[in-house]
Amino acid sequence: MKITFVIIGFILLIILWFTIDFKLGIKKHHRIAKKRETPILYGDFDIFPHGKELFADFFHEIKMAKQHIHILFYIVKDDRISQEFFTMLKVKAKEGVEVRLLIDRLGGRLVKKRAVKELKAAGVQFAFSNRLKLPFLFYSSQVRNHRKIAIIDGKIGYLGGFNVAKEYIDLKPKLSPWRDYHLKITGESVPYLQREFFVDWNEYSNSPVENDTPYTPTQPKGTVAHQFVPTEAGQLEEKYIGFFQKAKKSITIGTPYFIPSKKLLHQLIQAAKKGIKITIVVPYTGDHMIVQEGSFRYLRRMLKEGAQVFQYKNGFYHAKSIIIDDHFCDIGTANFDQRSIFLNKEINCYFYDRDFVSRFRDNVLHKDVLDSKPLALEDLNKPNLFRSCKEMIARALSYFL
Repeated sequence: MKITFVIIGFILLIILWFTIDFKLGIKKHHRIAKKRETPILYGDFDIFPHGKELFADFFHEIKMAKQHIHILFYIVKDDRISQEFFTMLKVKAKEGVEVRLLIDRLGGRLVKKRAVKELKAAGVQFAFSNRLKLPFLFYSSQVRNHRKIAIIDGKIGYLGGFNVAKEYIDLKPKLSPWRDYHLKITGESVPYLQREFFVDWNEYSNSPVENDTPYTPTQPKGTVAHQFVPTEAGQLEEKYIGFFQKAKKSITIGTPYFIPSKKLLHQLIQAAKKGIKITIVVPYTGDHMIVQEGSFRYLRRMLKEGAQVFQYKNGFYHAKSIIIDDHFCDIGTANFDQRSIFLNKEINCYFYDRDFVSRFRDNVLHKDVLDSKPLALEDLNKPNLFRSCKEMIARALSYFL
C-alpha cells in the first residue's frame, strides 16, 4: 500500500512540475517573442506538390552553388535521401562553398553523432535548433522549430512543408504518394528570407553571422506581391483571425491536422453563419496515432455549420494553405493546429496577387479536392467505440498533437 501511495505521489509531483514548468515557460516566451514580418515584396515562384520533383530541383541548385548555402529543416532522418543530402553538403563545403545547416533538435534526433562529426570535418557549419533549455525543460521540449527554408547564394530560396526523409519522396508505401506544397522563390524577397535564417542560426549556433551584403545581395523585383511572416508563441492565431474577418465569399483551408484554437473555431463558425463558403481539405489516412481523431470534433462542428470537408485519398495530404476569397493565399510551414499556432516556430508566405491565387486554386488545390472524398456528418457520427476512445485521448492532448 505504501508503495502505491509513493508511486501516486511521484506521478502527481511530475504532473505539478510539468504544469508549472509549462505555464511559466509560455509566459516567458510570450514576453520575449518579437513580431516580425517583411514588407510586401515582389518575386517569382514555382510550386512543388511532389517530393521527387522538389528534391531533384533542390539538389541541382545545391550542386550549382558557388558562394553559400543556408538550410533549416524541422526533420532530417537517417535514411538514403538524408545521406545523399549530407554527402552533397560535404562536397560543396570541400569545394569552398560556405555551408550552414540547422536542424530542429527533436526533428533531427535520428541524425547520428558520427554524421554530425563528418559534416563538421568536411567544413559544414552545423547546429541543432531548439535544444532543451533550463529552467523550463518541459516547455522547451514542446517548442519546435518547424520552419523549412533554404537559400542558395542569396539568390534562390525554398520554403514549404517538405522535410528530408524517405516518406517525402514516396518511399513509405502507407503514406505514398506524399502531397505537400513547397515554394521555390526568386526576386527581391530572397535576401529577407536569408535574414530570417540568420535569426534562428544566431540563436543556436556558436558562430553567429552578421546580416551583411555578401549574404544578402540585392535582387531584382519579380511579379508576384507577397510577404514572409515568421511566427511563434501564439502570433499566428491573431493573423488568421484577421484574415477570416476580412473574408467576403469563401475560406478554403488545406491542412494535415485540423485542430483550431477556440478563437479560430469561433471565427470560422461566425463566417459560416454569414453565408461564407467554408471548404476544408484534410487527409483520409492519418500519419500519427491519434492526431486524425483529434480533428473530428472540430470537423463535426464545421459540418453542422454547412462547411464542406474533403478527405484526400491519393496518398497522404501534408500540405498547408489558406485561400480567402480570390485575392489572398497563404502557403508555408504552419499546420492549422494548436501546436503550430501556439508552440512551434513557423514561417508562412502570404500572397496578394489575384493571378497567382487563381492559378494555385485552379491548378493545385482544385486537383486535391478532385482526389478527395467528401466527408459527411453521418460518417463521423456512426457508433465506433475505439474511435471514441481515441477522440477522448486526443481531446485531452489537443494542445500538443
